[in-house]
Amino acid sequence: MTFQIETVPCLSDNYACLAHDPETGATAVVDVPEAAPILAALKDKGWRASHVLLTHHHADHVQGLDALLAEHSAQVVGAAADAERLPPLDVALEEGERVAVGTQTGIVIDVPGHTVGHIAFHFPDSDVAFTGDSLMAMGCGRVFEGTPAQMWNSLQKLMDLPPETMICSGHEYTQKNAEFALTVDPDNHALISRKDAIDRARAKGKPTVPSQLSEELDTNPFLRARSPAIQAQLGMTGADPAEVFAELRARKDRF
Repeated sequence: MTFQIETVPCLSDNYACLAHDPETGATAVVDVPEAAPILAALKDKGWRASHVLLTHHHADHVQGLDALLAEHSAQVVGAAADAERLPPLDVALEEGERVAVGTQTGIVIDVPGHTVGHIAFHFPDSDVAFTGDSLMAMGCGRVFEGTPAQMWNSLQKLMDLPPETMICSGHEYTQKNAEFALTVDPDNHALISRKDAIDRARAKGKPTVPSQLSEELDTNPFLRARSPAIQAQLGMTGADPAEVFAELRARKDRF
């Protein structure tokens, strides 16, 4: 069996994810922007939170933790490198270390850039990765603490995951991200088609998260810094992909 995944809207544009192992009943909550909608989703499903997986320390990913733990006795897991800035951790992990949620085993990936202590969790048997604000649907997080080179290196790690991997990210930014993508990759037919699908989903109030890595590889400009078409559009033909990524991120920051 594989995880059952529920995307839980929180705050104005955040997502938490629930990952439920039906064989054992174990359930991981990935990031806790606010407790109330997560508690409601758990109650609706009849699930008990056994783990909380934190991707990074920003308040809009951790501030609901105390209220969640008041009702669910869950093991809190996060990055050892950022333990001083995270809520108190029961388990502090480094890249390559593992966390078991029921029958499913997740591998920690160090993905600095948005923050220097950001991590992602890849559960290969469930074909899912929880990426927080590193790789996002049609985008990536702003580079607040790290460097563009760090973020590009982090994204390359995620790009190397199996293409069928579902990417569970932390925000509903996809529509705006797609609008930006078309400014740097205007002739990408897969992107044009995806933008239409995103617009239809959002018009119905449906989330665009999770997304499949294969689709991100085809349409997300931040994963396509090697694309000759994007390089030409930027006037950077033949440039180092890390420099192309930095230019893409700078343009998105101004968009």
